[in-house]
Amino acid sequence: MPSANMPLTHTTDLFAKALKGKYALGAFNVNNMELLQAIIEACEEEKAPVMLQISKGARDYAHPIYLKKLIEAAVSLSTIPIAVHLDHGDSFDLCKQCIDEGFTSVMIDASHDPFEKNVEVCRQVVDYAHKHNCVVEGELGMLVGAQHDDGEEGGSYSKGGCYTHPEEAVQFVKQSGVDSLAVAIGNSHGAYKFKGEQHLDLERLKAIKQALMEAGLGDYPLVLHGASSVPKDLAQKINQYGGAMGEDTAGVPEADIEIARRTGCTKVNIDTDLRLAMTAAIREVLMTKPKEFDPRKFLGPARKAVKELVRHKLKNVLCCAGHAFD
Repeated sequence: MPSANMPLTHTTDLFAKALKGKYALGAFNVNNMELLQAIIEACEEEKAPVMLQISKGARDYAHPIYLKKLIEAAVSLSTIPIAVHLDHGDSFDLCKQCIDEGFTSVMIDASHDPFEKNVEVCRQVVDYAHKHNCVVEGELGMLVGAQHDDGEEGGSYSKGGCYTHPEEAVQFVKQSGVDSLAVAIGNSHGAYKFKGEQHLDLERLKAIKQALMEAGLGDYPLVLHGASSVPKDLAQKINQYGGAMGEDTAGVPEADIEIARRTGCTKVNIDTDLRLAMTAAIREVLMTKPKEFDPRKFLGPARKAVKELVRHKLKNVLCCAGHAFD
């Protein structure tokens, strides 16, 4: 990753400052140059620290070396703290590759495995990562959306559902050694997260945070995956210009994310919203200017649309704008 004179930032430092300041770090997924430029320009202008997330799919699509060189360019052109994070690593080998390449943070996602296996896989990654100055995010629970958890009984937290259980979160963090934990509280991936007026289980989030605190783990950093809000205007714009998103797109309400941030969700993952902004802008150009064939003429507006969306998140939802140099 970037050279010694312009190093990447470690999330340990960023998390500590975010927890103290009650803001959240935006973790934005990167697949190509235009997305990266949009994210970095918005963060630079708003003086916000940022985490660039690279998924296995992004590595397959763009090639790790292309992504590495793009990020080196971004770091050399900006002054803000930038961390690079593997999003949803699915194996020890992939996590090891990214650690060896210089990522400052990796996520090992074994949440689909039984509790003991999840702990075992995370422990293996933690042991390697910590020897190489890299931090690790784990996940407990399943991201299935607000309408799917069948574990609520009499107001308590059942261990039979899909959501993260407070006591299990404590056991998991202690046994695995992960540095941050992605929780399942009604969040899910994609553009069809919720049905109707449903929300995150914010009381459960508070209970998880409190359980970790009471167990002596301090102000422990929690992570919110699948936290795109899927703005209706973007879905409608995509449909207006020839798309077929359907009417049942629904994301996490931004008001819920604000409460989650104040409760101690230190890292908020955003990917779907970037895709929607980019697609809406591209569709508009291609539909309104059918003779246009210069990719710059539709990728330029797409980059601008993503930049404005990121700016909105930094200022109004994550509240990390102005905190780059805390």
